[in-house]
Amino acid sequence: MAVNGKKIAVYVLVVFVLYVIITDPAKAADYVQIGFEGISDAAKAIGDFFTWIADGAKS
Repeated sequence: MAVNGKKIAVYVLVVFVLYVIITDPAKAADYVQIGFEGISDAAKAIGDFFTWIADGAKS
């Protein structure tokens, strides 16, 4: 039963993404850019954290 719900959620998400891309490609591009910026910021924060740990966790 849970698998069917998961499949339905994936299908709904795919349809929504396709709808956004088809109806407003510029806005879809903005969403992708925001997503990549978020991933980049998260990776930088993780790198800063591990650098802090490697430096002896000094304030």
